[in-house]
Amino acid sequence: MSRGTKRAGSAGSAGSAGSADGAEATGGVGGEGGGAGGGQAGAGRHVPGSLTHRVPDLGALELLLAVARLGSLGGAARELGITQPAASSRVRSMERQLGVALVDRSPRGSRLTDAGALVTDWARRIVEAAEAFDAGAQALRDRRDSRLRVAASMTIAEYLLPGWLVALRTQLPDTAVSLLAGNSTAVAERLLTDEADLGFVEGVSVPAGLDSVVIGHDRLVVVAAPGHPWARRRRPLAAAELASTPLILREKGSGTRQVLDAALGGLARPLIELSSTTAVKAAAVGGAGPSVLSELAVGEELTTRRLVSVPVADVALARDLRAVWPTGHRPTGPARRLLSLTQG
Repeated sequence: MSRGTKRAGSAGSAGSAGSADGAEATGGVGGEGGGAGGGQAGAGRHVPGSLTHRVPDLGALELLLAVARLGSLGGAARELGITQPAASSRVRSMERQLGVALVDRSPRGSRLTDAGALVTDWARRIVEAAEAFDAGAQALRDRRDSRLRVAASMTIAEYLLPGWLVALRTQLPDTAVSLLAGNSTAVAERLLTDEADLGFVEGVSVPAGLDSVVIGHDRLVVVAAPGHPWARRRRPLAAAELASTPLILREKGSGTRQVLDAALGGLARPLIELSSTTAVKAAAVGGAGPSVLSELAVGEELTTRRLVSVPVADVALARDLRAVWPTGHRPTGPARRLLSLTQG
């Protein structure tokens, strides 16, 4: 016979001795015990419905355990940081829910009834299981928070993310961060195959399967080396001429190229096609030909006149910068913290 069954039996015996509360306790909680007070009524009976309505919550069970340990409802209330009236109300509510008396209150303190002692045994197991659950959940959070995988298109990766990551490190010094730089298409693929926790793109639209939020704005500028004929133009460049001129461009799939292609309705075959913003900029500075680059990427070169900005008529080259993540999976942990830094 198990300990729980013995306790149920003793509760039933107490009920047989003449205590109405004891008899009620045996029927409602100690049904397994077979005591004279009411074991038959509860034995083997399954009450349908959610456990939420039949089992006290963890706060109530912790209160009961504290009363058992301290022998005082007031002491238990102080330990749990609640008022004594609140503790009394919680005990009464638990007694109504279970249909048994759990605590005898007197000027000398609070004592568990026989049924209360049995329920306390069960409560201890539930609370211990909840503590194990909480420890496991914390271990999962710790593992999640120990790393952050970021995927970003080139302009954001090179000119914005370094500052954000430095700020993140001051807040989460123990989080290891890896940055995967590529074009907007590659960023989407990494997110959708769970190779990244958060992404940043700068294209015309949000890639399929991703949710997003705008974190900033950027503008593309047409640039050329000082010796290029466009650098000496007095009138803005016509959109048609820009579209028909071979340019130094990023590869297909890049946000910069998507925006430019959409704005002009098509592009001539590239003069040179390169896979990074830095490489495109270096080729333009070297005089290989004109290009279209993010204003973020060419600020220093324009200031020092290693590149010259070429005005263009009637072409919208503004774009949104976005943080992206798989649809329905809002960033959590370090990814959420980084996202908040980009919007600050």
